[in-house]
Amino acid sequence: MTDKLAQLSDLGVSIWLDDVSRKRLNSGNLAELVRDKHVVGVTSNPTIFAKALSDASDYDEQVRELAARDASLDAAVKEITTTDIRNACDLFRDLYSSTGGVDGRVSIEVDPRLAHETDKTVAEALDLWKTVDRPNLLVKIPATEAGIPAITRTLAEGVSVNVTLIFSVERYRAVMGAYLDGLEQAKANGHDLAGIHSVASFFVSRVDSEVDKRLEKIGTDEAKALRGKAAVANARLAYAAFQETFSGERWAKLAEAGAHAQRPLWASTGVKNPDYSPTLYVDELVVADTVNTMPENTLDAVAEHSDLRGDTVTGTAGQAQQVFDDLTAVGIDIDDVFITLENEGVEKFEKSWEELLDSVKDQLSAAGS
Repeated sequence: MTDKLAQLSDLGVSIWLDDVSRKRLNSGNLAELVRDKHVVGVTSNPTIFAKALSDASDYDEQVRELAARDASLDAAVKEITTTDIRNACDLFRDLYSSTGGVDGRVSIEVDPRLAHETDKTVAEALDLWKTVDRPNLLVKIPATEAGIPAITRTLAEGVSVNVTLIFSVERYRAVMGAYLDGLEQAKANGHDLAGIHSVASFFVSRVDSEVDKRLEKIGTDEAKALRGKAAVANARLAYAAFQETFSGERWAKLAEAGAHAQRPLWASTGVKNPDYSPTLYVDELVVADTVNTMPENTLDAVAEHSDLRGDTVTGTAGQAQQVFDDLTAVGIDIDDVFITLENEGVEKFEKSWEELLDSVKDQLSAAGS
C-alpha cells in the first residue's frame, strides 16, 4: 500500500498534528505519530488544552503540587500548559535540528482574552517564549487588528511566531507585511534572522461552514452549486499572495540576510460537513512550502484514502477568483463572512480558555481539600 502521508511530505507539505496533551506525551503516542505517520510538528490552542485537562488524570500529580504551594489560577494554567509544550519541544528537538529549524515546531497561543490588546499580547508572547525556553517554540498570535502590530514587535525581539486566525487574503497580506516589518526590525536590533521562523495559519473549513450556511439560505440553484468551494478557493488565493510577497525586492534583501519565508499553514482542515470528503482540505491544498496541521482523524483519513494528485494549488488563482466573483454575484457578502469568522474565532477560544480555567480551578480545589 502506498504511504500517502510520505507522499504528501515528499510533495512539500509538512504534516503537523493539531493536538497535544500530556496523555499523548506520556503514553508515547506522539512519538509513534512522528515515527509512523510522518508528523513533524504540533499545534495547540485553548480548545485543545481545555479538552486535554478535562479528559485525563495525567495532570493530577502536577495539580496536587501546584495546590500544595497555593499557586494562583492563572499561574497554574500557565505552568500546566507550558510544561506540555516544553516536553513536546524536547520530543521534536532532533527533527528541529535535522530540518534546520523549519519543522520540529511546537506552538502555544497567547491568552485569547488579549486578542484586542496589542501591548499585553506582546508582553505575554515574550513571557511565553522565556518560560518555555526552547528554540523550536512558535508563539501563536491572532491576526486581529490589534494582533498585527503585536506580530511585528514580537518578531523584532527575535521570537518565532505562528500567526493564527487568518481568514481573508486581505488580512493575510497585512500579516505578511507585519512579518517583513518584524524581520527588518529584528535585523536592526542585532538578531540573527536565520534563527527566526514563522508560519501564517490560514483557516480553511470554517470558511465553507459559514459560506455554505449563507448559500443554503439564499436557496437558488446557482447558490447551492457553489457549496464547498469557498474555502479551497480562499486558500489558493492566499498561496498566490504568498508567492507574490516572497518573490519581491523587499523580501530578497531579507533573504540575503538569512531570513526564512513565512510559510502558509492550512489550519482547521478537519471537514465539518459529512457530505464532503474527509481529506478535501488536504487533497486540494497540496503545494510546496506549506504546512497542513490536522486533527488525528484527518491524519488517519489521509493515510487511508487520500487522493493525492501532485500540486493542486499552483496556477489556480484565476479559477479561485472566479469562485469569489460567483459568490458575490449570488449575494454573498464576503467581507462580512470574514469579519464574522474572526469574531467567532476569538470568542470560541475565549470560551475554551474560560473552560480551561474552570477545569483547573476545580482540580486545584479538589487537590487542596
